[in-house]
Amino acid sequence: MSSTTEQATGARTWSVAEHLDDILTAVQPLEPIELNLLDAQGCVLVEQVTVPVALPPFDNSSMDGYAVRAADTERASEASPAVLTVIGDVAAGSSGTELTVGPGRAARIMTGAPLPPGADAVVPVEWTDGGTGAGPASTMAPHSAAPQGSGGQVRVHRPVTPHAHVRARGGDVCAGDVALEAGTVLGPPQIALLSAIGRPAARVRPRPRVVVLSTGSELAQPGEELAAGQIYDSNSFALAAAAKDAGAIVYRVGAVTDDAETLRATIEDQLIRADLLVTTGGVSVGAYDVVKEALTSVAEEEPEEREGEAAEATEGAVGEDAEQAVHRAHVDFRTLAMQPGKPQGFGTIGPDRTPILTLPGNPVSSYVSFELFVRPAIRAMMGLADLHRPVVRATLLPPHGAGDEEPAPLTSPEGKRQFLRGTYTGGERPEVRPVGGSGSHLIGALAHADALIVLPETVTEAAWGREVEVVLLG
Repeated sequence: MSSTTEQATGARTWSVAEHLDDILTAVQPLEPIELNLLDAQGCVLVEQVTVPVALPPFDNSSMDGYAVRAADTERASEASPAVLTVIGDVAAGSSGTELTVGPGRAARIMTGAPLPPGADAVVPVEWTDGGTGAGPASTMAPHSAAPQGSGGQVRVHRPVTPHAHVRARGGDVCAGDVALEAGTVLGPPQIALLSAIGRPAARVRPRPRVVVLSTGSELAQPGEELAAGQIYDSNSFALAAAAKDAGAIVYRVGAVTDDAETLRATIEDQLIRADLLVTTGGVSVGAYDVVKEALTSVAEEEPEEREGEAAEATEGAVGEDAEQAVHRAHVDFRTLAMQPGKPQGFGTIGPDRTPILTLPGNPVSSYVSFELFVRPAIRAMMGLADLHRPVVRATLLPPHGAGDEEPAPLTSPEGKRQFLRGTYTGGERPEVRPVGGSGSHLIGALAHADALIVLPETVTEAAWGREVEVVLLG
């Protein structure tokens, strides 16, 4: 990681790839923990799970009907039904051994109930008279209202073959099979399987706790009345939503005023619940860029002082005030060869060396920066293999509503990688169209974009009809 002093002199401009590589090198997957199944949803499994018992663990009925010997029904028809004596009920949850189905016998059986000894098939109730002596039944009478209890006779109108409507033991998975591989993301189907094989918990990498805070004395919270010179805080909501979408547990902090001491105290308060801190605003070259002011004091330390500080990090920060805790940090503020999002910061902070990413304050800059740098960091902390949004190639077309006259080609500053908002259409010939202008404050257009059009550092003009790289959002 380069020194803050070097960045302050403007000696280096970082590429997008260099900055991202630096982040991903420093950010490590969180340590595995055991979580209850519902808490483990969205997490990455860190162990291979084998099946302890077969699923299903016994032969059971897939229908409400009658457990029979298939041979007793082979000549059954509407005109000449097979008449069987009903010997009782087998309900789901019973052992299935209370009754034995002998020749000429049948047992009423419910879906999921174990197949009783002697039976080798199930006749759906719709293929019988339901024990009423009338025509085909449409449903099975409740146990309390069944003719003659659960006895009497049943007429079977259609034959069944052996094993018909029977779920065989181990027909889903067998004992010893691999249920889930390490690295599996636990969604609802995976949680269903774990619970079905009797696992109440799973060993996973937890979802990182991400604290998002925006800075700026001009920011008001939605629902408040705007004073003169104020705007509503959209960044903290956008980034909190984006972090949640990436898989994190998110804590949004209301906007912090442009005061370094207040920001230091706020960050210190949040460190206790953060695996990753994300700030927005205050990282450029203005007189009120509070994030840089609050976090650059370590730049004035000598290298050996910083090394000694790092060695003491594990000793904790008991008794230190907010400024001392925040100063236990190493944060680089950088200039990146990208548009939007040129000013960026990255480092660690606090006694546990919590990663912090400081993003620019313009809404589009902030969101694009999140997609490029924060989202991959969150997914790396989760232990996911796939860190990035899908990238495709598409034909660049003029924006909708451009009119009959073809607009001027897209332009991009030389030496910078530009990310423009766009709308993407897939299919055999994918297309992408710009939406909104290139200004980093144009949040209205961002709401209608589902892609980022990428113009590399060497491209200064992109003609309509050329193929471009597209990052798909969502």
